[in-house]
Amino acid sequence: MAPHPVDRPLISAHQLTKQFGDFTAVGGIDFEVRAGEAFGFLGPNGAGKSSTMRMIGCVSPPSAGTLRILGLDPAADGPQIRGRLGVVPQRDTLDEELTVRENILVYGRYFGLPRSVVRERAAELLDFAQLTDRADSIVEPLSGGMKRRLTIARSLVNNPELLLLDEPTTGLDPQARHVLWDRLFRLKRSGVTLVLTTHYMDEAEQLCDRLVVMDGGRIVAEGSPRQLIAEHATREVLELRFPADDHAAYAVKLDGLVPRIEVLPDRLLLYTEDGDTTAKAVHDRGLAPLSVLARRSTLEDVFLHLTGRTLID
Repeated sequence: MAPHPVDRPLISAHQLTKQFGDFTAVGGIDFEVRAGEAFGFLGPNGAGKSSTMRMIGCVSPPSAGTLRILGLDPAADGPQIRGRLGVVPQRDTLDEELTVRENILVYGRYFGLPRSVVRERAAELLDFAQLTDRADSIVEPLSGGMKRRLTIARSLVNNPELLLLDEPTTGLDPQARHVLWDRLFRLKRSGVTLVLTTHYMDEAEQLCDRLVVMDGGRIVAEGSPRQLIAEHATREVLELRFPADDHAAYAVKLDGLVPRIEVLPDRLLLYTEDGDTTAKAVHDRGLAPLSVLARRSTLEDVFLHLTGRTLID
């Protein structure tokens, strides 16, 4: 793994833009990714995350702006950059008729690695992905979690400095997700820089040192998960359910009690610094909710506040 000056980011983008005809998928964004960190892109469908990842992966040229990866220009040094990247696509692209081990061996040869080196790396990566006992199994009948771990293992065969992960745990059950989180945490501790997109807010909180929230092709917020929660939410959220179809009338009665009240079809969300104190104040106003839940604010609260709750097709 080639050393990098501490003050030079592995990825640097300035006014990065991607257009498809008249449609602007990425609208002039700025960001940096530092060596050794886990950096995330969050956003609803169509926010520009995948288009940004494809530009970082040197498979889609920027329409405007500047992008430097590992200190190199993707327009001139694409093959050199790709040789130092690992890529985990949104959908597994494994050869399901080959064995688990053969998938890694064949992929390693694409990078021109000697057979002896690839065999050694394959053994190490199978152990890392907890797939050694399935090394000679055909891929097709494996579980989704096993296939995802194999895809990650395969992406590491060239010992990359930077690993790109596009929604790495989509479709997996909770147990498989946690196993993958553990593998990715180990990678980060070994010095691999991670760049990922995800729809799971708990995943972003678990894995990301820093992240950006994208909406409509632009960055609307940036920081660590804790910083974003502190800046765009309150310490706690009080969830109230009342015996009515329309909760808006109850929100009017609670006006001025907290900095922000969000009306949902089945409940009210009161953003507050102290859920228990606010719950008492609700009762003091003569209201008797069917249920009261005080919880800490999460990255999901921030995400929905910044991007809205309406589906975007």
